[in-house]
This record gives sequence, C-alpha cells and structure tokens, in this order.
Amino acid sequence: MINEIKNIFFAGPLNRTKQHSSGSYRRFCLLLLSLFFLNACSKNSGTGNQQPVSPAQMAPDAALKWADMSLYTFRFSSFNSPTYTSRSMGYLGLAMYESVVPGDSSHFSMNHQLNGLTLPQADKTKTYNWILSLNEAQDTLLKLLYPVPDNSHRYVHEKIDSLAKAIQDEFETGTDPDVAKRSVQFGQDIALAIYAWSVNDGGDKGFDRNFDPNYVFPTGPSYWVPPVRGQTVSPYPLHPYWGENRTFIIANSNIPIPPIEPFSTDTASNYYKMYRAIYDKDPLLTKEEREIAAWWGDDPTETFSPPGHSYYIASLAIKKLRPNLVVAAEAYARTGMAVADAFINCWKAKVTYFNERPSSYVKKYIDANWIQFWPEPPFPAFPSGHSTQGAAAAAVLTDLFGDHVAFTDDAHEGHRRYDDPRFVDLVYPARNYQSFWEAAKECGYSRLLGGIHTKQDNETGLQEGEQVGNNVNALHWSN
Repeated sequence: MINEIKNIFFAGPLNRTKQHSSGSYRRFCLLLLSLFFLNACSKNSGTGNQQPVSPAQMAPDAALKWADMSLYTFRFSSFNSPTYTSRSMGYLGLAMYESVVPGDSSHFSMNHQLNGLTLPQADKTKTYNWILSLNEAQDTLLKLLYPVPDNSHRYVHEKIDSLAKAIQDEFETGTDPDVAKRSVQFGQDIALAIYAWSVNDGGDKGFDRNFDPNYVFPTGPSYWVPPVRGQTVSPYPLHPYWGENRTFIIANSNIPIPPIEPFSTDTASNYYKMYRAIYDKDPLLTKEEREIAAWWGDDPTETFSPPGHSYYIASLAIKKLRPNLVVAAEAYARTGMAVADAFINCWKAKVTYFNERPSSYVKKYIDANWIQFWPEPPFPAFPSGHSTQGAAAAAVLTDLFGDHVAFTDDAHEGHRRYDDPRFVDLVYPARNYQSFWEAAKECGYSRLLGGIHTKQDNETGLQEGEQVGNNVNALHWSN
C-alpha cells in the first residue's frame, strides 16, 4: 500500500523545487560562509557524525506553524465538515508526534498501542533532524487528506508547499546532506504508513459522501427531521454511518451507548421540561449569551469547524506554555485522536436514537411559530457533538498541561454575521478562560443558548467526551 501511494503521489521526498532570489547577494555570501563552516566541521568530526539534537531540546514553532496550516486547510477545503475534520486532526496529530518521538528516549511511540497501527522505525544508530522529519510528515499527509481538486484547491496546496519549503530551507542549512535526506525520508515514511492505515477506518474520503440520498429515516414521534433553519440545506443527515468507523483507541470503541430520556408530551415529564426550558430561555437571551452561542457556533461554512476550535485551543496552550517540540506534538496527537474518537462515539449514539432537535418538538407541542436563535446543523441531537469533542479535548489538555491554564481564545475575534437580524449587533470579542474545562463547559452550554440542544444533550456529551479523553490519556506516552 505504501509503495502504491508513493508511486501515485510522489516523485521522491527531496524533489521539492528550491527557488532562491538571484538578487540576494548577502544571502549568497552567508550561504557560502555556512558551507565553508560545515566543510570544516565535517573534516574535524566526519561526515554524518553530527551531534544529534533531541526534540526535547527544540522549540515548538514548527509544530505550531503546521497546526495553523492544518486549520487553514480545514477552513478552505471544498467540503468542510466536523466529522471529516476530526478524523484529519487525529491522523495529522499522530503523524506529527510519530515523526519526532524516536528522538526522545523519555517518550514512547504509539506503534502497536493503537487500533491495528504498525509504523516504520527510525534507525537508532543514525542521526536525524527531527524538524525536517516533522515538516515532511505534515506536508505529505495534509495533501493526501485534502487532495486537489477533490477536497482542496490549488491555492491551498501552494500555501502548504510554501510553508514546507520555508521550513526545509531553514533547517537543511547546517545539516549534513545525508542526515537531511534520512530525516525527510523518515517523515514521509511515517506519513505514508499512517495514511495507509487510515484508508480502512471507514471514513476514507468521507468528503465524497457527506449526505447519503438513499438513507432510510426511522419514523416515530421523537425522531429528528431536517431543519427548516439550518447551517446546511440538506434533506439527509450528515455522515449517518460515521459511528461505525474504527476508533484510534480500542477502549473508546467499547464505551457503551449512553441512555436517553424517554420521549413524552406530558408537561410534567422530564422530556417535556427539557424542551420547554429551551423555549422559555430564548426570549431572555442577553447580548453576551447570544455572543457565547455565536462564538462556539463554528459553522463549517465559515470557520475551521468545532474540532478545529479544539486544535486551536491546543495551539493557544502551546504558545503560552512553550513546551518542547515533542510535548507540543504530543498535545496535537492527544487532542486530534481524542476529538476524532469523540465524534465516532457521538455519532454512534446520534444514529442509535435519531433524537429530535428542540425546533421540531417545540413547534409541534409548544409553539408552532417558534424559531431558535442559532441555525441547526444537519444531524440528530443526542448527544451534543460540541460537548463531546470539547470535553475530550479538555480531558487530554488538562492531563498534559494542568487544570489552571488560563488563556484568551481569539479564534473568531472581530467576526461578523449579517444573515439574521439577531446577529447584526454581535461583535465577537475574544473570550477569557481560567481552564480548558471552563471553555469546554461553555462550549456545550452555548448549544443550549442557541436553542439547538437540551440540557441532556450537553451533560451526556460532556460525560462521554471525558471518558474518551481519559482513554487517550491512559496510553503509554512517557516515563
């Protein structure tokens, strides 16, 4: 499989064209000086015998740049969806980690720890430049997950190429050519092995089949119906079979489907009260509450989607705390895989119950003219995807960085929407949080404020997501 992928997509790992400015005389002189220095060093120490530098001694900047590029790619892909984005994050985060982890003896590979994963191994007797490995792994895998023209655009791949070339140019300078070649090759091998593993998970090229026109809806009084006021106009649910996908962590596939409150129209029942609470809250929404609902909306047609928001929060933590490169890569791997498995488990429950949104219940049993504040996503309600993935991310980031990491989330600062009179006064100020869990809980609560989820949806999602994240934390990451 890996050789087939190489033949189709690549002419070789080191064939990236390098274009240098012909007018940059100063840069040329510096290059000559660096080559002279390298030649002197090689005479003294022997070619290929450079002192290895552990990723534990490296800054996280390359990881941050690739996370930003991934979020840009998610945002501008042709068919952005929270399900496919979560899957991509899982594989990209894993590839980032596996491309650097052999260089740090205190950390462990996920090789054979995950659900059927087998990876190539670095040569422990040889030296690697781990940033070059990471760079090639991200460049390779991101373009495979978002191919042109099927799910990306030429200008997106040009930006990916530009970043890859800039990092390669910077870190090849001063690196023995054999070390550079070996490092790039290892990064590509990791990416291709992970991609080959990904194609059998059930979600491969999910962007080609977001909505199944042959899907047969269950019928009954409590079942979801396509929204009248929705984010995406579709008469079918998004990825109805996503819950059947292979999870990254075996333990996450064994989490039981959570129970749901039984349907009732009795005004004294818990079911009725949950939906009534949404209806009663709507006219009382303050401007700040509407801003909270809008902030966490993460509409895939306008943003990097809900899972991308979790990846962004991981970046905020890394920018603030400045961990070394391997810990930064671990943060993206944990976050990506936790969010990916959270969406699989969440979708399994969604399709099991096919539970209705507040809009249809309220219109049928409380107020036929009611319209919720925030546009609905095109899939069933229980449990909340925002809550499930947000809790999964909070669980792994808290385990890695602690429970008191304050941060300012500026993901959508200054964004505006004018497609509804209830949005025009919202200015999207940045939001401050004292912990990852505070952000995750507000993320879930925002769906209630938006009128698209009940309290049960959010509370169950938070519980399920925490279980998923804890299973990711239980892997053998480090000493």
